[in-house]
Amino acid sequence: MLQGRKIRAPFFEIGPKQYLYGEQIIKLALAADAAAEEFDVDVVFTTPFCDIRSVAEATKRLFVFAPHMDAIGIGRGLADILPESVKAAGAEGVMLNHAEKPISFATMQKTIARAAQLNLQVLAIADSIEEARAVAGLNPTIVIAEQSELIGSGVTADKSYITATTNAIKGVNPDILVLQAAGIKDENDVYKMIFDGAEATGTSSAVGLAPDPGLMARRMICAVRRAWDDRN
Repeated sequence: MLQGRKIRAPFFEIGPKQYLYGEQIIKLALAADAAAEEFDVDVVFTTPFCDIRSVAEATKRLFVFAPHMDAIGIGRGLADILPESVKAAGAEGVMLNHAEKPISFATMQKTIARAAQLNLQVLAIADSIEEARAVAGLNPTIVIAEQSELIGSGVTADKSYITATTNAIKGVNPDILVLQAAGIKDENDVYKMIFDGAEATGTSSAVGLAPDPGLMARRMICAVRRAWDDRN
């Protein structure tokens, strides 16, 4: 893993949440790393905090992201997540404002500023088209357009939402990457999302709960490449 790399479209994000831990996380990360190399698809791996260093040291192609951090400085803040610690552990970026870890807009603004100080990439999550446009104004690396009611539902966003959110974000800053998520259950959903216009997509439970998480990750990463190539 090398710091300072830039993520390219198309890409895929895997967020194991708490479905997996320890050696299970490493096994999944190694499978995703191999698939990223095989299909030439960048993969963001949003790693549980305790596994950041292990995943970063074990992989070469993955972009290891922390699932959250706090806009604090060195000093007090027991049990808060220090940005410098996130980077020192090997993370190249951080996810902010997930539906399971929401933060205010003001806090997001402060945290993105802290990330910029450390050259950490930011993956910021928005729900509505209006929120996506507002979040884009903070200039994160990536905006995830994710309708919260679809998370874990097995139902994906339709093409109109993909187009509208992408246009809203790119209208603010065309350099921001857009990831369309929520409801991804298999490689067919991945293919459709990318083919319908997304630069990226991702999943948590579909991989975390699969009988073979590494195999499911490989199928999905392969689908990203196939859809992108077919679309272009």
